[in-house]
Amino acid sequence: MTDQTATAAPDGEVALPDRRDYRAQLRRRLLDPLESSTRVGWVITALITAAAAVIRLVGLNRPERLVFDETYYVKQAYSLLALGYEGIWEEEVDDAFAQGDYSGLTTDGQYVVHPPLGKWLIALGMRALGTDSYVGWRISVALAGVLGVFLVIRIGRRLFGSMLLGASAGILLAVDGMHIVMSRTAILDMLLSTLVLAAFGAILLDRDWSRRRLADHAALELAAHGRLRDPWGPRLGVRWWLVVAGVLLGAACGVKWSGIYAIATFGILSVMWSLAARRTSGARLWVGAGLVRDGVSSFLALVPVAALTYLASWTSWFASTGAYNRSWASEVNAVAEVPQRTWLPDALNSWWEYHLAAWNFHTGLDSEHTYESHPIGWLLQLRPTSFAWQKIPDGEGNPEALREAVLAVGNPVVWWLGAAALIVVVWWAIRHREWRAWAILAGYIAMYLPWFTYSVPFSDRTIFTFYTVAFAPYVALALTFALGVVSTWRPRRRASHSQRAALQVPVDAPQDDAPVALADGSADRGTDPVPSPDWEPTTAAAGQEGGDVLESESARPHLDAPDASFPGLPPARPANGLAERLAGMRLATSRPLIVVVGAAVLVGAFFYPIWVGMPVTEAFWRAHMWVPNIDELGIGWI
Repeated sequence: MTDQTATAAPDGEVALPDRRDYRAQLRRRLLDPLESSTRVGWVITALITAAAAVIRLVGLNRPERLVFDETYYVKQAYSLLALGYEGIWEEEVDDAFAQGDYSGLTTDGQYVVHPPLGKWLIALGMRALGTDSYVGWRISVALAGVLGVFLVIRIGRRLFGSMLLGASAGILLAVDGMHIVMSRTAILDMLLSTLVLAAFGAILLDRDWSRRRLADHAALELAAHGRLRDPWGPRLGVRWWLVVAGVLLGAACGVKWSGIYAIATFGILSVMWSLAARRTSGARLWVGAGLVRDGVSSFLALVPVAALTYLASWTSWFASTGAYNRSWASEVNAVAEVPQRTWLPDALNSWWEYHLAAWNFHTGLDSEHTYESHPIGWLLQLRPTSFAWQKIPDGEGNPEALREAVLAVGNPVVWWLGAAALIVVVWWAIRHREWRAWAILAGYIAMYLPWFTYSVPFSDRTIFTFYTVAFAPYVALALTFALGVVSTWRPRRRASHSQRAALQVPVDAPQDDAPVALADGSADRGTDPVPSPDWEPTTAAAGQEGGDVLESESARPHLDAPDASFPGLPPARPANGLAERLAGMRLATSRPLIVVVGAAVLVGAFFYPIWVGMPVTEAFWRAHMWVPNIDELGIGWI
């Protein structure tokens, strides 16, 4: 690396660092260390994903009937294939449907409360494998579950800079019971979860792409002028990963409206990251740059793109004539005493009226259900949902006859420790302004917190614990983050008597706050050593600045020379080495990680039969009911 220190030029002017030095410095401040994407990393990813596929695909035909809400979504998916819209079915036709008898379908449009995209995705599997195939009903959702595990592995690697931690997060999700059950049931929530998770990955990729581009463009101007010519900093152009996120989030809304919370949360997260990046890169008006220049571009990449994608997901409804409410504007509104929204074309007016009716349904649903639950208990899975329970007749009335049961409950190791891990994540987000912690919390904010507005005391809507599959990936990431912090934590050390003597420091002098020089010349601050100032960023590692909005206060490898060496850049902040600690983790020295992941696998194997509907005895089933029923509190696994 060339000398970073500014020197006096012959004409008395101060020579600036060259573009490469500025670029290296900015990348250190803006980008975290990241392991190279090696062949071994992809092999590990493939093996874990393959294991997740086996868990989710083997025996996918069980139970050989429509279970729980499959009675709605599978039949609606068939109706989309047959009619192009959801038609009304006659009563009590589930058994006939499972046998391939579809005569119960009428051509009258059915009022349904969820958009059609998720049911079209289920229909793709039915078209490929047969409408009378139990596997065909469920294959699309199962593949979405497998994809979710793959995404968590790669997201974890990018988020933590470590293939070990990425793989650990993937294993935790692969053996989570909630994710397994929902992957094997043809309802919408797994599709929603995976689409939002993919958008989350796209947001992370945009963060890295935009920061690399910002560093490159800013370095060019700083090296030439010692400051950015535009006080807002350079323009970044079209941020295509945000556009991808917009498409994915629009598709998520086309499955369930819950995706709209992710649009808002991820959009705000992206803008906050942009604010921090602009400040770090030397933009003098960094607030305006982050809120206006980057904020407007982020909004245009996410919101209009998501809206158009959502609108496109209703194509089959617009193309039909028999769908529910399709002719409302021309047949009802046109003859109304006070017509509504006459300025809209009939098709859009009818579509909007449909949405108003669906909104009233979602906000007013309050029917009692045995398995309804309050979100406050979701993190501990206190009231899971029984998807199936059926005694398998043996012809002899044997009380020990087998039962076929499917209980949608998370892996206790993952969820119970995940609840404790959430405290660690919140601490790092608030106390250290750690961007990784905020990224994980964004998943909870988008897919968990909104449900409190639908529950007591704000509302009395009927909701269920299986909705937690939408944020199950972030539970796995939160637990992995906490395990990474714990596994790499080292207690603060005091200097030994001989070390103090070498520095001629009195033995009884206060040592609590001051760094202690060790015999090798390094300073013991209770954290990992900071690399030397001539450290170069590479493909595998690049440091970054922290302490700004939603950024680590000190989790970057600041290897900076004095601030005056880089005119135009703000002072760098001190490092605590978290990025290097996580990126440098090795399996042999990660005992807490090994113990927890191993326990999750073992407990997952124990619960697997009641997650996938294997025939079990009632005694075996009761051995898994770890939370007793307390009706007054609305908890219990039975």
